[in-house]
Formats: sequence, C-alpha cells, structure tokens
Amino acid sequence: MVHTERAALVKDLQHVSDDAWETASLCPGWAVHDVVAHLVDCALTTPGNFAVTMLRSGFDFNKQNARGIAAHRGSTPAETLTRLSEVVDRTSGPPRILAPLASRLVEEIAHGEDIRRPLGIERNYPSDAVTEAIRYQVRTSVKFGGAKELVSAVKLLADDTELEIGDGPPVSGPALELLMLVSGRSPRRGSLTRAPLT
Repeated sequence: MVHTERAALVKDLQHVSDDAWETASLCPGWAVHDVVAHLVDCALTTPGNFAVTMLRSGFDFNKQNARGIAAHRGSTPAETLTRLSEVVDRTSGPPRILAPLASRLVEEIAHGEDIRRPLGIERNYPSDAVTEAIRYQVRTSVKFGGAKELVSAVKLLADDTELEIGDGPPVSGPALELLMLVSGRSPRRGSLTRAPLT
C-alpha cells in the first residue's frame, strides 16, 4: 500500500509546473517541494542512519526533518521527482519499535494530501489503506504523532466505509477526512459532523 501511494504521487506530480512546487503545503513552513523531499528522505531511512541523524540533530525531530529536506531536495522539481520515483519500491524505514509499518502508510497518505489539496489535485485512496492508517493513529499517543488521547471520548464513523472506532458522541464523515483529523490536519470544511453533547 505504501508503494502504491508513492507511485500515485509521482504520477500526480508529473505535470505540475515548477512554480506550483513552491505552493505552501498544509505543513506549516513547508512548500510542496519540501514535502516531496521529506518523503524521499523518509523512504531512504534505515535503522542505522535514523540513529545517526537523530544524534547529529540533538534528538530534535524538527532539525532532523530540516536536514533531510536539505539533503534530498533537488535543484529543480524534476530532480526531486526523479528521486521520489527511484524510492517508490523501497522497504527500509526507521526501527519498527519506533515506527511500525502502518506509520509509513499514514505518512504517505497524510503528506500526499498536504501536497495535493493546495494544488487542487484529488485522489481516490483505497479504503483499506485509509482505514488501516486511521486505526494506527487512534492507537498512537499524541506525543508520537497520533490521536489516541484526542479521540478517546468519541466514536469515529466513516460514512463511506464500514469503519467504526470508539465510544461516545459520534464524529462522522468520509474516512479520508477522519484520517486528516487524527493526523493533526484540518478536515475539509463541513466534511465532518458531530452529534451534540447531551
């Protein structure tokens, strides 16, 4: 599923103008070009180089991400896109104890939307991929990029799949918008509804 999402993003970006690559993404402070470079960096991560880069960054994830973007952002969008296409099928990643495989799926879909939404690109994601990503996020603590504490008192209901997680007042809408919610993004305006508290 991760490889599918990488390949889909490469295809979607093939005809995007160079100027559009400098569009602000949904990640504060990052242009579309930066997010693509970040995805290249993530795909090239191994347990060994993860430890080294964290040490060099003083165990600061923001510094580590900035270094990764600088290292893998090409001099042109075409160069960065080529780099992304070259890592589509990679299976490496950080230590599984820190970042299980499902976390890679969250990253590909959420960052895919960080890129696509500002560019006006729509993708119909496979429902099983989005569902798995949501299930990972609601099991993961906020301090590790998840939403476990934030959604512990509600029920997430996807109106386009059979996803139903949790207890409490329902928050319902498309699965992709629920994923954006539990990944720290703002869902599309009006896409989610929540039952009034009684």
